Amino acid sequence: MRVVEVTAPETSATQCLRDIEKLVSDGGLDAFLPLDDAALWVAGNARWRATVVAGPSPEAASWALDKSRQFDSARRAGLDVPESTVFECPELLAPLAYPCVLKATLPVALIGDTLVRPPGVVCSDATELAVARARLAPVPTVAQTMVNGVGEGVFGIFDGEHIRAVSGHRRIRMVNPQGSASSACGSVDVDPHLAEGVRRMLREVGWQGEFMAEFLRDRDGTAWFMELNGRAWGSLALARRRGFEYPAWTVQHALNLPLSPPAPIAADHVRCRHVGREITHLAFVARGPRSSALSQWPTLSRSVRDVLTVRRSDTFYNWNPRQPGILAIDTWRTLKEQLDGVRGRHGK
Repeated sequence: MRVVEVTAPETSATQCLRDIEKLVSDGGLDAFLPLDDAALWVAGNARWRATVVAGPSPEAASWALDKSRQFDSARRAGLDVPESTVFECPELLAPLAYPCVLKATLPVALIGDTLVRPPGVVCSDATELAVARARLAPVPTVAQTMVNGVGEGVFGIFDGEHIRAVSGHRRIRMVNPQGSASSACGSVDVDPHLAEGVRRMLREVGWQGEFMAEFLRDRDGTAWFMELNGRAWGSLALARRRGFEYPAWTVQHALNLPLSPPAPIAADHVRCRHVGREITHLAFVARGPRSSALSQWPTLSRSVRDVLTVRRSDTFYNWNPRQPGILAIDTWRTLKEQLDGVRGRHGK
């Protein structure tokens, strides 16, 4: 195995595509597997020649990077979607009701020659909205009715007609309680209604490969569609602990190979935790909410107790007893990224 570095699209999207296309022309790639949203953007914009893209077509990749199109597809598939309105830019935002969630329709946006990840905010009233406008990126933005609930995920490999190797999880804690990736999650049985709705949605757009559909289940039991990730996702370690090797299967499916190892038939349920994100979670809880709409903010004492309680059945991201240093390095990098982000926002 060899590692070839290319220009990050966050530095220069044009040079990133050139670097990858040169690698393709030199015969250095058998398959391309996107691992994040920036890589998914690359998958939809690079010229691949004979190289296999292990994942969606360019058109399907474009759909996966546009929440407004996903919402339309989810509604047609019979899934519940919070009331949403798309505005061409933050200056035009006029939510139908408060509290609301404001987020870019694109998880990564090309501004100039760089890819950026626009932030999202929660607003409880017009005063908070006025402040939020200055923080939002100058890209199409969706105003969505705020839903309080517990995050659920439906995962699998889609072959154009059926979901193969389906599995599910429920969030236990998020890094930022306002809404973010999980710092702790547990596997659950998949709701067949959600799985069927996701199947119809993916069939409509001609999807191929791995996916993660994200929902919020409210107190009344309604599961609201939030988004679909068309690449590897943050809680992938949980699925792999249960024997669901989605990245490998996506490449095998793209190359017309049998799925190996075979998908488990009745995998035991597990919990999985990310040490760096758990520490970051405590920092967010201590900082407190940034909107009065976030009335269900966890207490610091309860959060500390929950994070420090380790069950015998708990597993951890990136833990390998043969290579214990990986966990330490990953924890340090996670904390450093958060600290660098704080410094960047404050200009330090």
